[in-house]
Amino acid sequence: MRAVSATHTPVVSAIGHEQDTPLLDFVADVRASTPTDAAKRSIPDVGEQLQLIRQLRDRGRRVIEGGLTREEAWLAGMRSRPVLASPLREIDRLTEQITGLRDRARRCVSVTLDRAADDLRHTRARLLALSPATTLARGYAIVQRSDGAVVRSAAEATAGETLRLRFAEDSMTATAGDIEAAGESGAGHE
Repeated sequence: MRAVSATHTPVVSAIGHEQDTPLLDFVADVRASTPTDAAKRSIPDVGEQLQLIRQLRDRGRRVIEGGLTREEAWLAGMRSRPVLASPLREIDRLTEQITGLRDRARRCVSVTLDRAADDLRHTRARLLALSPATTLARGYAIVQRSDGAVVRSAAEATAGETLRLRFAEDSMTATAGDIEAAGESGAGHE
């Protein structure tokens, strides 16, 4: 039994129709009930083996044909895509799209610049309307003391005080005279 266990050659146990279980059955690679059964298990039937080979060959052929069919369908699908079917048409389509986007961007920038120019013109007009220089150009003057403080009413000036009168283009000095109440006639300033 130890010799059978140590061997590298496959061992088939087929002692016969005995009621007992021989110890060889526990160490053998295969246990057969009879020597005939051992022969059948050891030497396969040529017909069965040929049939098995045919079945495996057919299954392999179906697997390969199915894989090829799937790959052909994938390739046909790729070829039918517009980019691959007509690459120049796709380039033309993308060129038109880019041109359209470029023109749209130019229009947007142009409109934005026009609006900004209008806003600038309106802001400039408001600044000119509110500018003291514009008021002076209409014939008004700014009256200042010698320290630069603005005199806003005649009551703020004292008689004999030297005042500076600023006009749109130039300025002059004057001496304050008597203060007159509103509605009185006569010269209040020199």
